[in-house]
Amino acid sequence: MMKTKVPLFCYWLLLSSFFYFEGSVNHVAYAAEPSVKPIKNIQVGSRPYYLVNKLNSGALKRQLERCKNKRLKKTDFSIGHRGAPLQYPEHTKESYLAAARMGAGVLECDVTFTKDKALVCRHSQCDLHATTNILSIPSLAKKCSIPFSPANAKKGIKANAMCCTSDITLAEFKTLKGKMDGVNDDAVSVKEYIAGTPSFRTDLYSDDGTLMTHAESIQLFKSLKVKMTPELKSPQVNMPFYGFTQQDYASKMLNEYIQAKVPKSHVFPQSFNLADIKYWIKTFPEFGNQVVFLDEREAGGSFDPMVASTWEPSMEQLVNDGVKILAPPIWMLVTTNQHNQVVPSEYAKRAKSAGLKLIAWTLERSTDYTFGGGWYYQSVKSAISKDADILVVLDVLAKDVGVSAVFSDWSATTSYYANCVNL
Repeated sequence: MMKTKVPLFCYWLLLSSFFYFEGSVNHVAYAAEPSVKPIKNIQVGSRPYYLVNKLNSGALKRQLERCKNKRLKKTDFSIGHRGAPLQYPEHTKESYLAAARMGAGVLECDVTFTKDKALVCRHSQCDLHATTNILSIPSLAKKCSIPFSPANAKKGIKANAMCCTSDITLAEFKTLKGKMDGVNDDAVSVKEYIAGTPSFRTDLYSDDGTLMTHAESIQLFKSLKVKMTPELKSPQVNMPFYGFTQQDYASKMLNEYIQAKVPKSHVFPQSFNLADIKYWIKTFPEFGNQVVFLDEREAGGSFDPMVASTWEPSMEQLVNDGVKILAPPIWMLVTTNQHNQVVPSEYAKRAKSAGLKLIAWTLERSTDYTFGGGWYYQSVKSAISKDADILVVLDVLAKDVGVSAVFSDWSATTSYYANCVNL
């Protein structure tokens, strides 16, 4: 066969094309394919090792150091809270893929609805101004419940906007791009306003987030072979919404799993609304053992995780109502003893005694650990002085409290820990 001399330019073009598509696989290939393959090569990056290195010397540090070269596996202990929003725009395909890559065995779609009553993944019905580019699209921005208004420092007025999924149709929702959650309330322009990513996060992956419907998330999660924990978000519009009742809404969410033929044991429906929980248990008994009551009983003001008389309803009443899984914030489950060591709270002890399974939220969502770690660690702030101390809290949650799983904004941390201690 006669050899043909190929110009160097052609080689350059071929290699450039190869690296473009390789580097853009999440953006190009996944957009063209109806599904993706399960991730077998779990990778947690450098953060877990960084945290372990900063731990105080002791048994926990030695245990976590011993598995630094261990091949890691997917684990149901690790729940991808909104995907991986520490670095990726929440509730986007890219965020979910990142969480799965880091070993999350369960992924969360927070569920709300559009103007035409389609279910979509958003943490709040009215957060589009903070989590998408909607304000940058004039034709959609004018449909927002509260259009953008600039700050006026002289008058003490902050910038403001509120854009809801119920302001737009599904077709319009699908034209949006996800961005990192946050706004700049001192902004005098839309461009400044949407550039409000908190300093402890990053915009490195924030330029092209792919928004998802609830049904699309189900198909993605099925392809990844992970379990699913959808949260029915509280509507921020008056219900019924053009005939769409709260029970219609709750039913539609679970029916989309039934229609997609997802095994019931792979679905963990969540809600802060106890009425939703009771409705599901009664109307969809096949999901009954999986329903998760998100505990926000502290909203009344007198709640104390160390005083059972302040919990309304009681743990026993929740069990009588059919609740089997309770999911409180981390701070409700832990306290400190006389030696300033992190230990289970009275709340945790009573919940376990009542027979409730526990799931904690949310790891890797705080900002400054130097001063106690913020809201999620308020009950143990005296024991938190650096970011590595979250591993101490995580260890107590797993070994002493006995939680079944932990939501995390960066699944690498929970996945690494679970693999190390063989959960």
